[in-house]
Amino acid sequence: MIKTPEQIRDHFKARRVTVEYGDALETVRHILHQIEQEGDAALHRISQEIDGHPVEEIPKRVWREAYESLDADLRDALETAKERIEAFYRREPMGGFLGAGPDGVLGQLVRPLDRVGVYVPGGSAPLLSTVLMTVVPAKVAGVGEIVVASPPRVHPGILAAAWVAGADRLFGMGGAQAVAAMAYGTELVPRVDKIMGPGNRYVVLAKREVYGVVGMEGLPGPTETLIVADASADPKLLAADLLAQAEHGPDSEAWLLSSYRELLERVREELEHQLATLPRADVARKALERSGLVLVAHLEQALELANLYAPEHLCLSIHDPLSALGMVRNAGGVFLGEHSCEALGDYIAGPSHVMPTSSTARFGGGLSLRDFLKVIPVVGLTQEAASRLSVWGARMAREEGLEAHARALDRRAME
Repeated sequence: MIKTPEQIRDHFKARRVTVEYGDALETVRHILHQIEQEGDAALHRISQEIDGHPVEEIPKRVWREAYESLDADLRDALETAKERIEAFYRREPMGGFLGAGPDGVLGQLVRPLDRVGVYVPGGSAPLLSTVLMTVVPAKVAGVGEIVVASPPRVHPGILAAAWVAGADRLFGMGGAQAVAAMAYGTELVPRVDKIMGPGNRYVVLAKREVYGVVGMEGLPGPTETLIVADASADPKLLAADLLAQAEHGPDSEAWLLSSYRELLERVREELEHQLATLPRADVARKALERSGLVLVAHLEQALELANLYAPEHLCLSIHDPLSALGMVRNAGGVFLGEHSCEALGDYIAGPSHVMPTSSTARFGGGLSLRDFLKVIPVVGLTQEAASRLSVWGARMAREEGLEAHARALDRRAME
């Protein structure tokens, strides 16, 4: 069924990060507590219980062997993706500043994090692309050590991607126990400063629980794409792009907004045609039921709804996408024209595919070098400036009821 803006507006406004609790939260908290208290003993025990395998660190020679065992086409694809991601992030500014003036020196030091952890799912869809999309930007930012974690019996593609991307260490460990080990540190697993990467609800809940002990780039939810199309768009490509998103899982969302009813009807027919031969058709159908096709009045209304939705991926499949770019306010990433499809962004276009979901694009953006950097302000005032400014600072301190602050400033004001 083709939907109307009125039918979807409330859904778009109400979106937020949600995780199905059930018994998962209690389980996650129990896992976190055990590993925080017992370290490796609990880590190995829990991994054996859940994954049927103790945690192990996999040496780099095994990564290299996995890489060398790949067919030449896949090796070339990994290398090309790595080169494009690296080239993209090398263009991002990352320096601080230090400026001298009449009052002294003010500036910012920008320093990379010492150690980050990357979680990579390894189930039915081992996300070897996620290794490249997180490790390569971290390398460009200058992170001291990059630790990768993926469930035991790590998929060879993940090992090969770690070799190509230049990770430092890789552990066969999954789920909440992997998040706990990286957050708290054990004798085997080093403590990290920040954890990146997607995962199931146990992983997301664990990341939320340990936030503050370590940093997080976000709490990734189900993936989502919103496409805005006009009469110039190809229905076959639009259907293919919607299905590429829908096959991730039944909780994925794939929306198409257009003011051309005939286009929407043709896309609906094409979806049925392409679903007939899609291996994950049942999954994709459920996802499409959560989202779907929307008839809008005009392009401006489509973009208004897109900004309200704040999608992870916003695809502008219109004749002149650059003309609409200025109207975009909320999106994890923008894909201009039907040739710049989101699936290319998933693997090889250049920017990381780690982008905000569940409407968090209202206040956050795609993974950037800033996610791997910390900014340290520098203050070096002259005695004269300190004396002059302390008078005003003391006045503000007393208004806040902080007398010791005020007295410390009074002593500078008298110098």
